[in-house]
Amino acid sequence: MQMKVALIHYWFITRRGGEKVVESILKIYPDADIYTLFYDKNTYGDYLNDYNVYTSILDNSFLRKHYQKIFPLYPLGIKSLKLQQKYDLIISSESGPAKGIEINDNTPHICYIHSPMRYCWSHQKEYLNAASPFIRPLMHFFLKRLKNWDKSTVENVNLYIANSLNVAKRVKLYYDRESTTIYPPIASELFVKPIVERTNEIYLSFGAITPYKRIDLLVETFNRNGKKLIIIGEGSEKEKLKKKAKINIEFKGALQWKEIEKTLHQTKALLFPGEEDFGMIPLEVMAYGIPVIAYKKGGALETVVENVQNRKESSGVFFENQEVLSIQLAIDEFEKNEEKFDSDWIRNHAKNFSENQFLTNFKHQVEDFLKKR
Repeated sequence: MQMKVALIHYWFITRRGGEKVVESILKIYPDADIYTLFYDKNTYGDYLNDYNVYTSILDNSFLRKHYQKIFPLYPLGIKSLKLQQKYDLIISSESGPAKGIEINDNTPHICYIHSPMRYCWSHQKEYLNAASPFIRPLMHFFLKRLKNWDKSTVENVNLYIANSLNVAKRVKLYYDRESTTIYPPIASELFVKPIVERTNEIYLSFGAITPYKRIDLLVETFNRNGKKLIIIGEGSEKEKLKKKAKINIEFKGALQWKEIEKTLHQTKALLFPGEEDFGMIPLEVMAYGIPVIAYKKGGALETVVENVQNRKESSGVFFENQEVLSIQLAIDEFEKNEEKFDSDWIRNHAKNFSENQFLTNFKHQVEDFLKKR
């Protein structure tokens, strides 16, 4: 008999890594109900059309538009989400307030955690620095309150599953909880198509344009070197960076995967300058045999392989510091060795993180946890 599962995710506004994880979990629990703060069908697409999706009192068009700026209201929103029935299992997908959902019985709660809230813990300084000096004190006050609320929800979870060893360390550091690690799923269909010969015309940045992603460093680097850079994605920093960018840098906004794929066929390398929790995008790009130039910290250490002695068994190049000079030196190093990278080796490396691996590991972990209870 199929278990009745409630799946809690912070929001469905854009379809990024966290949302793809939820879609994979739904393949294991196809009858699950979904609870979320915000759900925008127009921007998210029809991926959840066959599911019951329950949203919070914050879910209106105005607040959805400003969802990243209204973080002081997240506890209120999650408190308004009432579970509609008795469930056998609750799974939260978390890097926001999802794990704080109110559970009135002893229903087991597993949290698949992408990171403890970045703006409260690991990346608070970056978010505060990106804000206007006039609102920083107020922002700091509300982040402190949110941090205290987040602490109060830590024991709401019976089992934490981290998306990387990097995040498992954060869970221990900030929450003082142990966790197991299961890497997130890279769509299996990305490995089916033959690798297309690339024209190697451009460098690519792909993902959310928010402060901790450090796309500002790429704009400054490419303003100086004059090379062609395409930036795919949306986020709070986009308009500010567009004004700074020279004509060799093109912002394409959010694109459908077919359009992204066309850009990948032109791409020399993906640039990944932020410190990521895990980072699915580098692996999605590696599935096309494309190398990655990444900051040597965080999740990239678990996904990017740099073999200086044998570039044919490398999936990319690291840079040591989040500085323009450091990025430029990595680009120079990549260009000196560009012909040595092996697209087939890069793709085969990425296959180690395929969705099939995730589904098997996640299902076994849940079954073991429930048996022990």
